This record gives sequence, C-alpha cells and structure tokens, in this order.
Amino acid sequence: MDLLVWLLFAALACGCTLASRSLFHFYQLENYQFRGYFISLKRNWKRAIVPGLCMSAAVLFALLDTGMMTAWPVLQTLLWIAVVIAAGFALQQLADRQGSKKRFVLTARMKRLYGISIAVQAGLCFLCCLLAGTPVTGTAVLNRQAGFTIALTAYPLLLPLWVFCAAFIAWPVELFIRHLYFRDAQKILAARDDLIRIGITGSYGKTSVKFILRTILTEKKQVCSPPGSFNTPMGLARVIRNDLRPAHQVFLAEMGARHRGDIRELCRLVHPNMGVLTSIGEQHLDTFRTLDNIVKTKYDLIRSMKGQGVSFFVDDGGICTQLWEKTPGRKWLAALRATENADVWAGSISTTSTGSRFTLYTRDGHIDCETQLLGEHNILNIVLSAAVALELGLSLKEIRRGIARVQSVPHRLQLLPAQGGMTIIDDAFNSNPRGAEAALKVLGSFEGRRIVITPGMVELGEREAELNRAFGEKMAAAADCVILVGPKHTAPIREGLAAAGMPEDRIYTVRSLAEAREKLSAIGRSGDVVLLENDLPDNYAE
Repeated sequence: MDLLVWLLFAALACGCTLASRSLFHFYQLENYQFRGYFISLKRNWKRAIVPGLCMSAAVLFALLDTGMMTAWPVLQTLLWIAVVIAAGFALQQLADRQGSKKRFVLTARMKRLYGISIAVQAGLCFLCCLLAGTPVTGTAVLNRQAGFTIALTAYPLLLPLWVFCAAFIAWPVELFIRHLYFRDAQKILAARDDLIRIGITGSYGKTSVKFILRTILTEKKQVCSPPGSFNTPMGLARVIRNDLRPAHQVFLAEMGARHRGDIRELCRLVHPNMGVLTSIGEQHLDTFRTLDNIVKTKYDLIRSMKGQGVSFFVDDGGICTQLWEKTPGRKWLAALRATENADVWAGSISTTSTGSRFTLYTRDGHIDCETQLLGEHNILNIVLSAAVALELGLSLKEIRRGIARVQSVPHRLQLLPAQGGMTIIDDAFNSNPRGAEAALKVLGSFEGRRIVITPGMVELGEREAELNRAFGEKMAAAADCVILVGPKHTAPIREGLAAAGMPEDRIYTVRSLAEAREKLSAIGRSGDVVLLENDLPDNYAE
C-alpha cells in the first residue's frame, strides 16, 4: 500500500485520539471500569457523540476543500493530514478548557492508552475502508472510490466504541503492570511485621474517620495515611511504595468499594490486623444492586481477619450492630449515647454552628472534649476513632488533645470563610441519604435564612428517584430557599419539596453550578447560611 495511505490512516487515528479527550475523561472518572464507562456514555450521550460528529465534519471538509475526491497529489494529502490533526487538537483543547470539576490527568496509564489508541484506530480505519469495498492500493484509483470517502467520513462517528476497543486491548497490559505494583506493595508490607495495619471501610464516613484517627494517633504514634480519598488497590499500593517509612508504626488504609469483591482485593494487599466499619447504607446501589451485597462487601474487611484481629463498629441500632453481635474475637462498639453493649460512647453533647462539646465515656473513665467539627454524626466518628486509639494504648488525655486538633475534612461539612456576609457550609464531596440528613441537621443549627444548593444524590440505582424525593421532603423542613442544579435529575427533589409545602417561589432550578452561583449572588444577602450539598462529577452533568 502507498505510503501516503498509511500516513492518512495514522493522521486520522491521531486526530481522533486527540478529539477523544472527553471520552477518555469519562473512562478515567469511572476508575477505568468498562461498565461505568458505558453508563457514563448513556448518561451523557449528547456530549459523547459531539467529538465524533465534529471530526467527521472536519474529514469531509478536508476531502472537499483539498480536492482529494478526484485526485491525490502529495501536497493536497499533506494538507488533509494537517486539517484532520488540527481538528483533533482543537477538540482536545476545547475539552480541557471546559472547567472540569475533576480535571483529566495524563497519568502514565493514560499515556499508554493514548499510544495504543493511535495504533488501534489506524488499524480500525484501514479495516473500515476494506469493509467499505475499497481496494487500498494505488492512490489515484483509491481516491475515486466513493466507498473510501464514505468510510473516512463515517469512521469518527464511532469514537466512543473505538475508545473502548483501545482500552480493552490495553487491559491485559494494565493488569500486568497492576500486578507488579500490587506484588511490590505486598512485599513491602510483608517485611513489616511490626506495622499495625488498620483497614477502614463503610458506605460513608470512612475518609472522615481516617483523618480523625490519624490526627488522634499522632499524639503518640508515627502514622502513614493516604491523602484525600486514596482507597483503591493502585492508590494504596502507590502510598505503600512511595510514602511508607521504617519509622511508621501505623498504616491507615481507607478501603472503598463499588463492586462485590473490591474489599477482598484490598485486604489481600493490606492484610489488616484491625478493621473499622464506619457505616452501612444505600450507597453505590447502581453497581451493588442490593443492600445485601453492600453488607457482604463491607463485612469482608472483618471477615478477612478470621477472628484474629480487632474489630470496631458503630452502634447504629441496625446493620452495624447486628454485624458486631455476630463477629467473633476482640471487638469494640462505639455509640452516640450510652447503651448496654457500648464500650465507648458520648454524653452531654452540645452542638453549635462553630463546633461541638461532649464527654467521652469508656468503661474505665471519662473526659470532656471539644471539636470544631460540625454535627452529631462527626461526634460518632470521633468516638469510633477514640476506640481504636484506646486499643492502641493512648490515654484519655492524649485522645482529648488529638480531638481538639482535628480539622474539618475538605468538602465534608467544612465551614468556609464568610462570603458577602453569608456563611458557607461545604458538603460537596458526595451525598448519600444518611449523610444528607446529617447535613440538614447541621444547617438547622445555624441562625439566619437557610439556603441549600444541590444537584441531588446519585448512584442509588432503582431507588434514586424515591430517595431524592424523600430528600426534598426533609429539605423543606430545614431550608428556607433551595437552588436545584440540573432540571432533569432534581425533578424528584422538587416533587418532595412541593409535597412538604415549600412555596414554589422559593425553589429555583438552574442548569449548572455556575448558574447556581449566579442565582445565589442575586438572591443571597448578609446573614444567610448556605449549604452546598453534593457536587456531581463531570460524568453526571446534565
């Protein structure tokens, strides 16, 4: 085949790969999982087809403008190649400048995927031309074939599929690399018999408990803890390989899960000798399908220790309490109030808009504590963390000092500096039924006109509309004014607000967070309290 034809295929592959930036971003936001990628495509189908449509138009324009429908001189071919690559580059730049909430990161894995994508797409483009009935030999003849023109123009329309093909072909390579990193991290931990390894999981609260526990334990111990929400196998492996030092005495491993078996894999890496279960509830139902699957997955942390470690539970009067009852071996139960079985609990609780005061009780004594964290649910997180600290030998005074030093976790009921005289409560990291209810209680502790800005809750499977409707009903009792982000997704919330009696003129619906900020500037006034409840990632935008 003529060299120019190969250059043409390579150029189209490069242009299409560049234009696929937003599609690669969807794949990255879904943690490189195929099922999540297709769900994102379905949810954002309009955004998913735009890159392919634009590239198809660019290809057709280049064919017509350069005269390549009837001839194939070298100069015109090179001009066509330049137009196609320039179009792909322009689409990439446009995707990068859209102000993503979680920016696309050109990781080593993504660089490999880009390279594989170019090779795969060049081959697929060649195959499309063959299937179109074009004999790809002899450039003068080739370009007079209508099939060739149709194939080149139509090829970009299937960009979402071509991205999947490249990711699928890259998957064995990534599995091998992942295995190497995983095994290396395992060896590092296996060489540290002295290291206390604490696994922390739950439907919600695990990141907060990790930060609280780390702050308390550093009163006496050297602690290695992943930053932010690093809670995947590769995230933890990276921390183990790069950050764990011989001086560290404790390793805190936050363990996230979206599918059955995720916690088991993390336990194979960490081999925890302590397990902390923060909560169990309706979270990620779109992937777990049932609450029973969530319970089994979260309890895999406790099960992995085979009764040889120490387990910590919250006394929620429901699922977590039942799991505590059936768990063998040494175990602790943390409660928000004194109960018959609680080993550590809180009393004399006083919560305000600036923090909380409470008395921390154990079976051997008690001590008065203060924290800047907002809400009773955070007191329970503190009590749970205190149980772990007591097991590791910290005194009540050391625990109290640690509690006083605990700072708000970013985007989790974080009190921000006043803006224009308004108080901002940032709870934008994510949202779930119980967490949203806790946030509304915190909002209710503030004086002044109360405003909620929210796009609602996601990843709740078939119950999403029902739970968002209930969210709206509870919101009506706590808020004076509501700004809903996304007309389609927040429709059930609006129904709940209306059913609970909130006047229509106090409910505003906007299409984006930027519009929500504009609306807040228009209606907000000094003394208002604003709750930012959830901020959907880019793959959930309407």
